[in-house]
Amino acid sequence: MSTSTPTCRPRPAGRLAFLDRYLTLWIFLAMALGVVLGNVAPGVVRRLTSLSVGTTSIPIALGLILMMYPPLAKVRYEELPLVFRNTKILALSLVQNWVIGPILMFALALLFLSGYPEYAIGLILIGLARCIAMVIVWNELAHGDTEYAAGLVAFNSIFQVFFYSAYAYLFVKVLPPLFGYSFGAVDLSGISMGAIAESVFIYLGIPFLAGMVTRFALVRAKGRAWYETRFIPAISPVTLVSLLFTIVVMFSLQGQNIVRIPLDVLRIAVPLLIYFVVMFLVSFWMGHAIGADYAKTTTLSFTAASNNFELAIAVAVAVFGIGSGAAFAAVIGPLVEVPVLIGLVNVALYFQRRYFVVASA
Repeated sequence: MSTSTPTCRPRPAGRLAFLDRYLTLWIFLAMALGVVLGNVAPGVVRRLTSLSVGTTSIPIALGLILMMYPPLAKVRYEELPLVFRNTKILALSLVQNWVIGPILMFALALLFLSGYPEYAIGLILIGLARCIAMVIVWNELAHGDTEYAAGLVAFNSIFQVFFYSAYAYLFVKVLPPLFGYSFGAVDLSGISMGAIAESVFIYLGIPFLAGMVTRFALVRAKGRAWYETRFIPAISPVTLVSLLFTIVVMFSLQGQNIVRIPLDVLRIAVPLLIYFVVMFLVSFWMGHAIGADYAKTTTLSFTAASNNFELAIAVAVAVFGIGSGAAFAAVIGPLVEVPVLIGLVNVALYFQRRYFVVASA
C-alpha cells in the first residue's frame, strides 16, 4: 500500500501523512461521487471506460498500473539481505504472511460471505496480497524495526510477483470445492492460473520492474536522500489519485445497485475487521513467544496484518471485471484497514509498555 516514507527514522505517533491520515474519508467521498454519477449520469463513465483493447479498458488499466507504481518505487530492494540474517524471524514471517494470513481470510470469507460468492472471492484476493508499503508507516508510528520492515517489504514484493497467481488459483478455484463450498453463480470456467498470472504481470510485474529500475537508477544518479525526500513525496499522490479514480468508476457503474444494498459494505467490513485484529494479535504473540524484541515483533505483526489492497483491486478488476462483486469487496479493504491499523499502532505501543519494559528502557 502506498504512502510517503522519506526517512528511515521512526516518526512519533500522530505524524501520519495528511493524505494517508484521511484516506478513509477520501474513499468514502469517492464512493459517494461514484454513486451519484451512477444515478445521475450513468452514461458518462461508461463512455470513458469504453475506450478499450479487447476486453481491457485502457483508462482503467492505466489507472491500476499507476496505482501500483509508487509503492513499488518506494520499496528498498537493497535491504532485502537483512531478512536472511535471522532465519527464525524470516521463517516466522513466511508462516504468518503466506500460510496463516491466506488461510484465515479464506475461512472468514466462506464463513461470513457464504451467500455472497463474489464478495467472498474479493476477500480472498485481499488475504493473498501481502502489504508492500503502508506497513512501513504503521511500523514507524509504532517504533518498530524500520530496516527489517524495509527488508520484509522487499521480500514480499518479489514473492508476490512469482507466487500470487498460483495462490489465487489455489484459493479461488481449487480449495473451495474441497471444503464443500461452491461459488454458485460466479462463472469460474475462464479463470485459469495463466489468466491470473497475466493480470499479475500487467498490474504488478510492470510497475514492479519500473519501480525497481527507477529506484536503482535515481538513487545512483541523485543519491538516496534526494530520492526519498524529493522524488518519493512527488509521486506518492499518484497512487491515491489512481485509487480514487478507480473507485469513482467502479461505484458509478454499480451506482443504482449500491443504493439498494447499502448494508453490503458492512457485511464485507466485519470479516475484514476480524482479520486485521486477529492477524495482528496472533503475530504479536508469536513474535514474543520466540523471543524477538519489541521492534522486530512489531514489524512482524504489522507486516502480517496489513494487505496490498492495490494488487487485490487490480486482479479483481482484471479477472472479474470492474463492475463485479469481487472488485467491490476489494475496494472495502482500505476503507476498513486504515482506521483499524491506526488503532493497532496504539495497541502495539501499549504492549511495548506492558511486556517490553526492560527491552525498551
